Amino acid sequence: MTSAAIRPDAWDLPLFVHVAGAMFMVAALVVVLALMAGALRRGAGADVLTRLAFRGLLLGVIPGYVVMRVGAEWIASKEDLGDSNASWIGIGYSTADGGLLLAIVATVLAWRAARRGAAGPGGLGRAVVVLAGVLILAYAVTIWAMATKPD
Repeated sequence: MTSAAIRPDAWDLPLFVHVAGAMFMVAALVVVLALMAGALRRGAGADVLTRLAFRGLLLGVIPGYVVMRVGAEWIASKEDLGDSNASWIGIGYSTADGGLLLAIVATVLAWRAARRGAAGPGGLGRAVVVLAGVLILAYAVTIWAMATKPD
């Protein structure tokens, strides 16, 4: 039987900030994916859903990323993991850095789709759906790596 690892109390707040930011970011991505997919299926009224998806990216995903990343750096400094070669840390940094780029691209595309208004989201909306899906998948792998710490 394995015993639970004991973590110092000083690590609780930085770890909470990191996990809360990550949960908020992933939840906002799921909402954006649902909104934009709904806008693609719907003919009339799609502009409202597209604008909401854009706002979800701008006011949910991007701030969630910032909180997650600040918490990650904070907990890494508390645990002295700055120069660690653990694969789960590498996976976390890779998906965070690449994820920010994809989130910014998705935000710009959603903004462009929202500006089209009554013309509908079209190909831009499909691109946002694909990017949000890829991000959700990447973050699911990252959550697995952070939870299981495979090496």
